[in-house]
Amino acid sequence: MTNKDYSEILKDMMSAFPVDTSAMDEAFKTSAALSEKLSGVALEAAGKSAELSSHWAQDTLAKVNEIAKAKAEPADYAKAMSDFASASAEVAAENMAAFAEIAKKVQMDTVELMVSAGKDMGQEASAAMQKAASDMTAAAKPAAAAKKPAARAK
Repeated sequence: MTNKDYSEILKDMMSAFPVDTSAMDEAFKTSAALSEKLSGVALEAAGKSAELSSHWAQDTLAKVNEIAKAKAEPADYAKAMSDFASASAEVAAENMAAFAEIAKKVQMDTVELMVSAGKDMGQEASAAMQKAASDMTAAAKPAAAAKKPAARAK
């Protein structure tokens, strides 16, 4: 056999098995849509986190400004530092809880999207497999019919 013979065999074999690229197109579209949704979740969380961080920093700077002001008595400095530490601890706890809420929302949204995508991909895969099976069956019938008379002739 020559290389040309192999090429012809491969060409005939590939033409006997039709390939439907629409399943790949749909898988790509589904994947792109999922990526867009996940990016939206991440960007929303990043925006909220940045906003929270900015507010926290501004609040802290305002409190530091109070500490930096000149005091009449040395004890006032100690009181200002104590007030700052107490307020900072309270604000830190509130902000950490807010960050936790953002993270919890991201987690819930991501799980929801992944479950939905899993269902969609499963349905698409099932439909693609059913279509491929019916296409293969349809392609095999003429080939089987063509072989029967040849087998009887021998």
